Amino acid sequence: MAFSIHDLREQYRTNRANTREVVEAALKRANSNAGRNVYLARDEAWTQHETEELLTSGPRSSEALESRPLWGIPISLKDCFDLEGFVTTCGSRFLGGSRVLAVADSAVASRLRNVGAVITGKTHLHQLTYGITGENRDFGDCLQPADPKLLTGGSSSGAAASVQEGSAMAAIGTDTGGSIRVPASLCGLVGYRASVTLGTMNGFDLWCGGQHLAQSFDTLGWLYRDLGDGPLLGSALFGLPQVAAPDLLGLRVGLPNAAFLHSCEDEVLNALEEWKAKLHRLGAQVASFDTAIWRDAMDLYAPLQASEAAALHPEPRDGFEPIIAERLRWGASLAPEELAELRKRLTNFRQESERQLKRFDVLLLPCCPTPKLRAGEDHSQVRLRILRYTTPISLLGWPAVTLPSRRGGPQLVGKLGSDAHLLALSAALGK
Repeated sequence: MAFSIHDLREQYRTNRANTREVVEAALKRANSNAGRNVYLARDEAWTQHETEELLTSGPRSSEALESRPLWGIPISLKDCFDLEGFVTTCGSRFLGGSRVLAVADSAVASRLRNVGAVITGKTHLHQLTYGITGENRDFGDCLQPADPKLLTGGSSSGAAASVQEGSAMAAIGTDTGGSIRVPASLCGLVGYRASVTLGTMNGFDLWCGGQHLAQSFDTLGWLYRDLGDGPLLGSALFGLPQVAAPDLLGLRVGLPNAAFLHSCEDEVLNALEEWKAKLHRLGAQVASFDTAIWRDAMDLYAPLQASEAAALHPEPRDGFEPIIAERLRWGASLAPEELAELRKRLTNFRQESERQLKRFDVLLLPCCPTPKLRAGEDHSQVRLRILRYTTPISLLGWPAVTLPSRRGGPQLVGKLGSDAHLLALSAALGK
């Protein structure tokens, strides 16, 4: 299989790739991790039938490839989105056991089919997407296909694993507090979380048929291998224009001060330095900023997220993992006046961040303070360490692209609504 989607599209255009063979090869790679649980639901016969339907829908012409940009591309779908004929478990046997087969596609699945993608299955995730490590009591922890000693990270755990193993060339993920950025960083992949405002497209709700966790912070996005594929994927899912990359000469890049980076391991700092050096070589101006403005990020994020999640998942909650049930009950216990005060503080957080960061075009910071999460170890304290690096961006609702490194890649962050330019910039950095 080609490394990039652009390469495969060119092979299709010049008749150097056979769609049936591409899909068959992808399916043979599925569930190759030690737990055989990259996918929570998949049906090879169904995917092969979808491929035949695609092949009979029209000629594979250059025009068809332009109008259907993911034509013949194997894509995996996170199991918090409905796919007709499958149960959406959202990573929970308790939740999945109360649901019936979906009678219609979610907006995301429908969008994928409309642009010609071949859906390879529904991928592993944390229960309710409420986690960051890739662990799941009901379906087993998601281990990296490339290294069975390591967790993928989450909650888009199977999404990352599907791209790493090659059963999908790109994967639909979601990111509330880092659920695309962190697994991408830990698995050496690219991850793109959209601006929170891109949940709708031309008035159409892309979350229709999808399971929210905390609507104020939930974003959609992609995991993939090649930075150059970002603009195409952004266009395919969100209808973003594919724009020219901004001029790197004089690009203003903000880097957190040293105090913010104190808990990062050496491999993470090295990856950050490598991307900083590349930006500098290409003419960007890199300067540090004081992260004191982000000191209250977790104090704001955790209760607001828990409150919104609790509203979506009322009692009974005993069927969920104990730590998740505990968070939900805590969220339900928060008083309206307390939540109102938190919302007021969130507004101030956003205004102050925007004021102090307006001198930068983009930010560059770690996704995760560690380059690896070892399977079988106690990660109960890891979540807070990781969220320190992701929640400031989640609270702002800004878009981010995880820049690939062997492990521990950083996130390149744009301003709200700058997705098309951010994807173009990241694609230029991948050349």
